[in-house]
Amino acid sequence: MGYLPRLKEEYKGRVIEALKEEFGYTNVMQVPKLERIVVSRGVGAAVADKKLIEYAVDELTNITGQKAIATMSKKDVANFKLRKGMPIGAKVTLRGERMYEFLDRLITSALPRVRDFNGIKATGFDGRGNYSLGVTEQIIFPEINIDRIKKIDGMNITFVTSASTDKEAKSLLTELGLPFKKN
Repeated sequence: MGYLPRLKEEYKGRVIEALKEEFGYTNVMQVPKLERIVVSRGVGAAVADKKLIEYAVDELTNITGQKAIATMSKKDVANFKLRKGMPIGAKVTLRGERMYEFLDRLITSALPRVRDFNGIKATGFDGRGNYSLGVTEQIIFPEINIDRIKKIDGMNITFVTSASTDKEAKSLLTELGLPFKKN
C-alpha cells in the first residue's frame, strides 16, 4: 500500500461518519465528497506582454505541484485589444491525492498567513454544492519565493463537491478543516 494523504485518511475515517450522522444518510455512497479543486488566475495584462502568462503558469505549477495550462480567450473584444485564441489566464484542476495535499497545505500553512485572517466567507456557494474562494495575494503560499515575484496577483480556488445542496457542501468543507467565519 502506498502513501495516503492525511486529509483523505481523515475523510474516510471521521468525516464520512460525521456527515452520515448529521444528514441521516443510510449508505456511504450518499455522503458528499470533494471531487476536484480548480485553481485559476486571470492575467489581463497578458494582452500586451506574453511573458506574464509564463510567470502565472510557473507560479500555479509551484503552488499546486501539477503542471498548469494557459487559458485562451473565447471571443474578440476590441476595447481590450483581445483576439480569439489569445492566452489570458492560467488554471490547474487537481484531483485525487494531489487535491487532498493542496487542500491540506491551503488550510494549515497558506490561509493562516493571510493578513488579519478571521476565516473565509460562507457566501461563496453557488447553490449546487460548489464553493469558490478568492485569494488576493499569491505570496501566502510557502512555495512562492517573494524575491522572484514580478507582481502580486490573486487567484480563484473552486471546490467542486458531489453535494446537492450548499448546506451539505458547507458541512463537508467544515469537516475537512476549512475555517469559515462565524456569523
